[in-house]
Amino acid sequence: MPLIIDSHQDIAWNMLTYGRDYTRSVTETRRFEADTRIPELNGDCLIGWPEYQRGQVAVVFATLYVTPARKWEDGDILIYKDSESAHRLYRDQIDVYRKLTDFHPDKFRLITSTPELDSVIEHWSKPAEDDKGHPVGMVYLMEGADGIRSPHELSEWWDLGLRMIGLAWAGTRYCGGTGEPGPLTDEGRQLISAMADYNFILDLSHMDEAAAYESLDRYEGPVMATHANCAALMQGSTSNRHIPDRVIRSLIERDGVMGVVPLNAFLKVGWLRKNGSRREEVSLDALIAHIDHICQLAGDSLHAGIGSDFDGGFGLQSIPPELDSIADLQIIASKLMERGYSEADAANILGSNWLRFLRSNLPS
Repeated sequence: MPLIIDSHQDIAWNMLTYGRDYTRSVTETRRFEADTRIPELNGDCLIGWPEYQRGQVAVVFATLYVTPARKWEDGDILIYKDSESAHRLYRDQIDVYRKLTDFHPDKFRLITSTPELDSVIEHWSKPAEDDKGHPVGMVYLMEGADGIRSPHELSEWWDLGLRMIGLAWAGTRYCGGTGEPGPLTDEGRQLISAMADYNFILDLSHMDEAAAYESLDRYEGPVMATHANCAALMQGSTSNRHIPDRVIRSLIERDGVMGVVPLNAFLKVGWLRKNGSRREEVSLDALIAHIDHICQLAGDSLHAGIGSDFDGGFGLQSIPPELDSIADLQIIASKLMERGYSEADAANILGSNWLRFLRSNLPS
């Protein structure tokens, strides 16, 4: 099986919000949560260390994410009202990741450089000793940049290990975002200019089209989209969450990678769990269509990846029925080959594209 690199997981947010222990299996977590409100609020759990092992998930982009107070929903306890509170909550999540890796170094490792990345990949290239499994590498990704109080503190975040920044979730003071359209602001232009000095990787996910397109023109550092689907395949959607072709083409020209999301609401216009939509309404083939669309725009298989966003506000009830946990992302490889993709193409999409991208853009 090819290695998987998953470019978006809200691990710390889940640990702090729901008390999830990701050293446990998916089955254990579902059993512990069966008599709680968690399945109602966030869906049944999809990720756990044993499933990472079964699915050959070697590296994940582990987010720093908190919700702006104006977007609060039932059950969400990590909310911010201003940049000071966002900064504090992001720092709390860094502490969560550090404790996770300190207490379980055989299971999770932080990645801040290419040597640390290569160490994790090398571990996965060999048989696990005594059936202990392999460590899952975690690369910090800030989702929504309101916790960066000014460009001057980028050095602080770099020293903490942050290497990837997305300016938006909803709109931020830096740019328009999901549900809140708008271009880069002057503060946003100043921030990305300063980010280039460190070679931070810019994540276009959640950015409004105008902001994303301007960023691709302005930003001198590496660019990617960790978890987003193709607007061209979501005709009729009024959401600015999906990425238009002109942005995807520009991302490809910049040698970026785009991770697609196996969330039914991002695969079928009008699908909503809260309105009674059933997961069986959306086949995994719908996700393959988004991957194929990116590959057709690129003319090759070198710019599509997987950004599952699993457990990021949704769970088992909201994904295609072929999937039960993150281990099942391997099914994507066989689905691609059924459509004529080679084994090498499938390996690119599941992990090799992100691996190449990280090796090119993390510090040595």
